[in-house]
Amino acid sequence: MHRINRKDFLGGGLMLLLGLGAAFQASHYEFGTLRRMGPGYFPLALGLILALTGLAILLGSLRGAAAVAAARLAPEWRGWICICAGVASFAVIGRWGGLLPATFASVFLAALGDRKNTPVAAGVLAAVMTLVCLVVFWWLLKIELPLFRWG
Repeated sequence: MHRINRKDFLGGGLMLLLGLGAAFQASHYEFGTLRRMGPGYFPLALGLILALTGLAILLGSLRGAAAVAAARLAPEWRGWICICAGVASFAVIGRWGGLLPATFASVFLAALGDRKNTPVAAGVLAAVMTLVCLVVFWWLLKIELPLFRWG
């Protein structure tokens, strides 16, 4: 006799409903084409992907729950604090320092939330992501946030 993993069942069902709701709402907008996407194209695609992922989780929960209950672990406060600090640093540094320093600081702080990362590894990751951000957001998408700002 198989048991249903209730958490996965409810989580997958919620994702399925949210994805279908987003796809339905997006269907009221013009889709356009792949070359010239309309305002409904991207939300529809994301809604369908969310719905399919939710369906996969929901169906996976029907196979059965794990026999052994997972042990309760203490919350990872370091990860929570570093990720929240990374988001806050982007908001503050982006306002007064510009896109590149804000991206570097945000990724660096968030990467320190993983206990396996060293400050050097976090710095390398932050530098690479800053370059990706420069190419994608500033050069390709022409985001209006200046690269550097003093004050």
